[in-house]
Amino acid sequence: MDPSPKKVNQLRLLFKKRFAGFFWTQFLTAFNDNVYKNALIIYVSFYSLDNLYFNPNTLINLGAGLFILPFFLFSAFSGQLSDKYEKSGLIRKVKIGEMCIMALVCIGFLIGSLTLLYAVLFLTGMQSTFFSPAKYSIIPQHLNDDELVGGNALVEMGTFAAILFGTMTGGILIQTHHGKTALSIGVFLIALIGWLTSLTIPKASPADPNLKFQWNLIKQSVNTIGFAKRDPTIYRCVWGISWFWFLGGAFLTQIPNYTRTVLMGDESVATFCLTLFSLGIGVGSLLCEKLSNHRVDLGLTTFGVLGLCIFGTDIAFAYTAPGDQVMSLLAFLRSDGSFRIVFDFFMYSVFGGFYIVPLYAYIQRNTPFEIRSRVIAATNIYNAMLMVSAAVLGMIYLGYLDHSIPSFFLLLSGLSVLFFSFLFYMEPGFVIAFRDWVKNKLGKK
Repeated sequence: MDPSPKKVNQLRLLFKKRFAGFFWTQFLTAFNDNVYKNALIIYVSFYSLDNLYFNPNTLINLGAGLFILPFFLFSAFSGQLSDKYEKSGLIRKVKIGEMCIMALVCIGFLIGSLTLLYAVLFLTGMQSTFFSPAKYSIIPQHLNDDELVGGNALVEMGTFAAILFGTMTGGILIQTHHGKTALSIGVFLIALIGWLTSLTIPKASPADPNLKFQWNLIKQSVNTIGFAKRDPTIYRCVWGISWFWFLGGAFLTQIPNYTRTVLMGDESVATFCLTLFSLGIGVGSLLCEKLSNHRVDLGLTTFGVLGLCIFGTDIAFAYTAPGDQVMSLLAFLRSDGSFRIVFDFFMYSVFGGFYIVPLYAYIQRNTPFEIRSRVIAATNIYNAMLMVSAAVLGMIYLGYLDHSIPSFFLLLSGLSVLFFSFLFYMEPGFVIAFRDWVKNKLGKK
């Protein structure tokens, strides 16, 4: 950690040795996950129909489940490893594992085994599970307290940029003339570059080198969640983070169908909406440092809640397509009401950035060093649980009950109002911090 008290602009952290290698390693990890995930979805949907024993929709949902499953199964173990061992070395070992996993992609395509390709998807989820606790717990070891908000802002911006560009890159690679070869080479090279960038990550001392490793999955998962419960405010921040991923998963999953059935747009409109979502999260995250004056301030999270509820509700009413004809991006932008829905999507994600960054920073700053990774692992367990819940809710509400996507967005906003009301009731500090933040911005003492 840099002992200098001088405040560093968050973008300058990208050129600091103590942060740059880590940033690009985590970016490439998320990027590669999404390259492979989306390429496999497209491959199953369009290029392997003659060899499928199951409906493509079933396989696509199976793939999403296989990627999330390791967060349930292995988070308790990954938290222990990250607290017990030196983190930069652990990250490098995870990246070596990623190269081995991505080498299996080539074998899967060569022997034409969809089972192996799906096993790779499970393994990519597993390597992300082991990477995540080290990813978030190493940040406060290399950054000063007044850099935590900026550092987390860059990580969140990088994560959603990786989702966007990884999704686009995966689609491009698998649709080339030699798509399977291009994808196999591409994901391995990305993993290799990620390993090379991990070599520049400075050492981060182990939090609890004498930790006795527990192999009982259920018992250790309960113990891991118990670490998060030790501090009530931290535990509520964990739930707040998980609700963010609940909303993000629910919204992002519906963007393709929402574009096709409500906006009446083609693929370019869907890509534009995904870009708006990712760009908004990035902008909101980067603004957190300035809005909080380099401090970890939960008042900014409360400010984010207001925007999520307001713009999330308006999205449900913002746009009615002018007809049944599918529109290009340019035609959509020229249609009546397009500005309102574009503005809503962008602002919804901007306020999402305001909301999520202080929560991660608060956990990093206030969790005891010796259990920090295990608290992050507990967060991952809850994240996975709520993301699965979002998928199940979507399947029941949109599939079984056959309601519309705009009404689903309205339902999500209603659930958010209930969740945040309960959260603020249990932890009044969020409201108090927001009051103090507003006073500070208005220049009052």
